[in-house]
Amino acid sequence: MSDPRPIGIFDSGVGGLTVVSEIGKLLPREEIIYFGDTARVPYGTKSKETVTKFSVENIEFLMEHDVKMVVVACNTASSLSLNFLKRCFRVPVIGVIEPGAKSAASVTRNNRIGVIGTHATISSGAYEKAVKKISSELRVFSQSCPLFVPLVEEGWLGEKVTLEVASIYLGSLKRKRIDTLILGCTHYPLLKDVIRKVMGGSIVLIDSARSVAEETQGVLDANGLLNSSRGKRRHRFFVSDEPDRFIKLGMRFLKRRIECVRRAA
Repeated sequence: MSDPRPIGIFDSGVGGLTVVSEIGKLLPREEIIYFGDTARVPYGTKSKETVTKFSVENIEFLMEHDVKMVVVACNTASSLSLNFLKRCFRVPVIGVIEPGAKSAASVTRNNRIGVIGTHATISSGAYEKAVKKISSELRVFSQSCPLFVPLVEEGWLGEKVTLEVASIYLGSLKRKRIDTLILGCTHYPLLKDVIRKVMGGSIVLIDSARSVAEETQGVLDANGLLNSSRGKRRHRFFVSDEPDRFIKLGMRFLKRRIECVRRAA
């Protein structure tokens, strides 16, 4: 059997394109419909109720395009709303928390794992719970890094101020002697060089995008939803505001130009 329907992915903005990129590499026959809620970004400073409301509306939009599963690429939405979203919709819904936790648990050598993310993601304790579910021997140390997102969106990836901010945020984690660090926000992979400079070259950085792509493949396979046709795939991109800005920022995440981005009605 082959299911040519698209995979739906949503994020609060542009960061979820890191997930689009990895799913595209691993599942080249799959079409993707992406929705970035750019009118209401950031989610990391909002309440659980507000994030859940926005997430439901985002998936309802994707369902209008007959998606066969939904990937919640936003760490904040995954940490605050995923269980509710799974109960609300008839298609499989996965997030980014558990795949990232599994990857970190599989590579740590000293059982000391760090997590960085937005205030909401860190406050939720979602990564800690996911890691502890794997093994009670694992220790998790968390740090919110709210300025990382605006720095990435300004394109300040190697500026002096970015290194200074990273040094302040990551200093406590470095002192905890972690050997593995989960990048708990889809923007953070663009700061890998800066983070490594602060944390040291031996640190293992967990970019959950690849893990999410593997989880997506597993869910599609288990549910008989993989697309086996060789027809030309066509990814579609929608935003709730400022398509031109999304196109400009999107190049940093996809490493290629997005030709067409539509504003969602």
